[in-house]
Amino acid sequence: MAAIRTQREIRQRAPIWLGVLLLMNLVLMAFDARDSVTRQRLLRSWVQAVISPAQSLSSGASGASTNFVRQIMNFRSTAGENERLKEQLAQTQLDLRNAQQAAAETERLRGLLNLKEQTGYAQVTARVIARDSSVWFSTITINRGSSSGIALNMPVVTGSGIVGRVIALSPWTAQVMMITDEKAAAGAIVGKLGESGALGSVRGLGDRGLVEMHYVPDLETVKVGDYILTTGQDGIYPPGLTIGEVVQVSPDATAQLHKILVKPGANLDRLEEVAVLLYTPPARPAADQTLPNVDKEKTVKGKNEQ
Repeated sequence: MAAIRTQREIRQRAPIWLGVLLLMNLVLMAFDARDSVTRQRLLRSWVQAVISPAQSLSSGASGASTNFVRQIMNFRSTAGENERLKEQLAQTQLDLRNAQQAAAETERLRGLLNLKEQTGYAQVTARVIARDSSVWFSTITINRGSSSGIALNMPVVTGSGIVGRVIALSPWTAQVMMITDEKAAAGAIVGKLGESGALGSVRGLGDRGLVEMHYVPDLETVKVGDYILTTGQDGIYPPGLTIGEVVQVSPDATAQLHKILVKPGANLDRLEEVAVLLYTPPARPAADQTLPNVDKEKTVKGKNEQ
């Protein structure tokens, strides 16, 4: 009975063993099989074909992660570069502003030097260090005083025109009343002295930032754009300095005179450097020395006898 059961089990298991042997043989043949062209084992190709999707997915995820990290690093680098460029731009703008200010100052100083050559008067260059507390800045303070040879009533000018006159002094500073102050005045003429009969005087208008010219007869031709110059008759400003430019001409209803508004040539709102002319007006002759038909010798003798 045992022998019969053993033979029966062998016959039952024989197909299984045969299948196993065939499968092993197939595996060995597949393992050893090679592609006729590439001479690569077919098993390796099959394995690669099976795992390639997983490899692609893994590679894609790894690449995305790497790119993400790289983008973060690039963003940090870009942010740092952007900050550095901003600092460079700010420094460049500051350097440009300083260069422009230096160029403007050089141009102003050149104008003052040219003014010295034009007028022939000695001058002291000064810097504006303060303005008065009013809104319209009718006075300024400069950083030169009596120790530099400046005296009261000396004219203060720029290369573009007169500024005003010295009204107070200390050894190291001086206060200047500007021509636009309501208490300021100067002898003036429309055009050049000797070529025009439009003589008069100018007075400041205070908060308007203009000066008004008085006493010009309406028979004289005056038009907008004409230049107003000093005459030297006020005993403060030498003749021939620019006061400003006519901006309005209208008739005076109360007299046969022009009403003339003048814009100062000097930019009084942005004064930085000015020049004080070391100018002393010529002494005025005594009244009896200028009258006609007067015997000057008798006049002098009479004074001596007294």
